[in-house]
Amino acid sequence: MSDANIDKAKGRVKQAAGDLTDDDELRRSGQLDEQSGKMKDAVDRGKDKLEDAIDDVKDRIDRD
Repeated sequence: MSDANIDKAKGRVKQAAGDLTDDDELRRSGQLDEQSGKMKDAVDRGKDKLEDAIDDVKDRIDRD
């Protein structure tokens, strides 16, 4: 399980616990954790796309 997925799962658990205990601070902390996981996913996807683009350029240079 990736760090992003762990953060998202941890966030959902905290939010559920906050809902059950009526703890707004715990609920907000869970929301932040979940958003952090989503941001990590987005950064990872962007990194992968950039690496693919760099590889494409290297392949074109090698062919020429």
